[in-house]
Amino acid sequence: MSVRVSDHLLRRLRAWGVEHVFGYPGSGLRGLLAAWGRAGDEPRFVQARHEETSALQAVGYAKFSGRLGVCAAASASGAVHLLNGLYDAKLDHVPVLAIVGTTDLLTDGTADGTAEGSADVSTDATAVSRGCRREVDLHALFADVASEFMATVTAPEQLPDVLDRAIRTAYARRCPTVVVIPAEIQDLVYAAPEDEFTTRVPGPERDGTSAFASNVQADVPPDVPSEESLRQAAQILNSGDKVAILVGQGAAGAGAEVERIAELLGAGVAKALLGKDVLSDELPYVTGAIGPLGTRPSYELMRDCDTLLAVGSSFPYAQYLPECGRARGVRIDVDPRTAGMRHRYEVNLVGDAKETLRRLIPMIRGAERGREWSDTVCANVRRWDEVSERRAGLSADPINPEYVARALDPLLPPDAMVTCDSGSVTTWYARCLSLRPGMRASLSGTLATMGCAVPYAIGAKFAHPDRPAIALVGDGAMQMNGLAELITAARYRDRWQDPRLVVAVWNNRDLNQGTWELRATEGAPSFLPSQQLPDVPYAQFARSLGLTAVRVERPEDVAAAWRTALEADGPVLVEFLTDPAVPPLPPHTTWERLEATAASLLAGDADRGAVLRQGLKAKAQEFLPGREQGGDTHC
Repeated sequence: MSVRVSDHLLRRLRAWGVEHVFGYPGSGLRGLLAAWGRAGDEPRFVQARHEETSALQAVGYAKFSGRLGVCAAASASGAVHLLNGLYDAKLDHVPVLAIVGTTDLLTDGTADGTAEGSADVSTDATAVSRGCRREVDLHALFADVASEFMATVTAPEQLPDVLDRAIRTAYARRCPTVVVIPAEIQDLVYAAPEDEFTTRVPGPERDGTSAFASNVQADVPPDVPSEESLRQAAQILNSGDKVAILVGQGAAGAGAEVERIAELLGAGVAKALLGKDVLSDELPYVTGAIGPLGTRPSYELMRDCDTLLAVGSSFPYAQYLPECGRARGVRIDVDPRTAGMRHRYEVNLVGDAKETLRRLIPMIRGAERGREWSDTVCANVRRWDEVSERRAGLSADPINPEYVARALDPLLPPDAMVTCDSGSVTTWYARCLSLRPGMRASLSGTLATMGCAVPYAIGAKFAHPDRPAIALVGDGAMQMNGLAELITAARYRDRWQDPRLVVAVWNNRDLNQGTWELRATEGAPSFLPSQQLPDVPYAQFARSLGLTAVRVERPEDVAAAWRTALEADGPVLVEFLTDPAVPPLPPHTTWERLEATAASLLAGDADRGAVLRQGLKAKAQEFLPGREQGGDTHC
């Protein structure tokens, strides 16, 4: 049997170590789908419920595995639907390959009814005719999101080079790439020149291009800064009395080095959301998340430090970094293009975080450093933990959303993979979950797209089928696409050695993050027609799919529900009825700002009484002297 282009594409993906392709079928993929059947479903085709979620599943797979995530869709609307997931990959610097199949315009006809076989219809997949059915200019569509690499295969001989370049670029640039293969090309016989240069199929283990992957040993050494720049950086860090360290996802794999340099410098370590799993929260000087969703000790760390070391982070909120001119700065990152974007660093070390820190650490003088700053940072962390515990213990109607996350914290399995959606639930994830060694976690850090948590968790399960995954989701994101992807979880549950996939829904009948932004930023009351959500029976829907489901309506049942979910033998949905009036207070909230927000609520917010009451109670916890003062608790 002759080998077709579609067959060779799957062979090439297998040679690159691709084990899963997340996609949704369509006529533009018909040749590839037939090839999948001939190949015995290798690599495995994972059918999502929507092209957008297939792309997000590929992102989740890449984030939790370090390997290339691959998604596939047909042209026109299918290609359009991929965009959100691909932008998520682009902004969070994740290697993803999108394979897009186009339909044969000759068989689809045109808008004015031109019959099949009309000579007036172009078959060039890169061209845009006039009014053809399902016609989308794919190169224009993907021009920005796949700016690093996009190509259309117009002849069988082009396939190996195009696909290899797309995969190498995705790994090397940590970005999404797109390969378009017209349906008529997919069915052509593949006949590449038979010579030693074109028949060899390089894989990531041989050609050294996948240094992004944590489990792949590249043949080339990582980039490292010059000795002179390292000495300059060491001089700045050694001269600081109050050193702060900020880590992001670029520090992944360098946790031991970050821990060592932090101890030498007596520094506190704050974490950007994408760097939450870089360092254990059990370390006494780790202050937790930074930014508007962050912790008070992280805010104090940046406010009071005199020196900042940023490792692998392009944190976007300049107002949460040290004031310009008040603190000296050193930055380590593999990408020189982001140097000095939001903070004026004196030295920008361009290189791999782990290797750069290994070379920098011997130059750090730690023995002569005092402990006053370190003691202050650790004391701030301990006090914040008390405040957080008291806040979580406050009564609410019916359940305090902060308590839901706080109750999960001690129950997290040591090998848990946690995904979080975008919304008010992100605040509770950022502040209340303590990640320990071996745990992994991620979210849509830069795009902050809603609807990522459940697809991420599914992608993570295919990356590590022997580990439990936990998706933390608001009811808005759950209605957006989470309910549909429960179908995917139910379908593939038997493919995972550890079948646990816990989807936790904070059901507060409100698009809560947007509501609080209206109140705090615009000084406007909640606009119910846009913010109020239908009260959907999430647990009931999950049960209809044959999944375990728990609905929690009382705070005293929260911990037991988490235990039930984590002990189940398959996917579980846990629905928590939470209070939308509990405020996600920024770490720097002042009484003046709280009073201004209260004044706007009294102007007409439908939930003004509860919001004012919960806000005052939450803020008051920062000023109480000890645990015994919490008073209003339910746990």
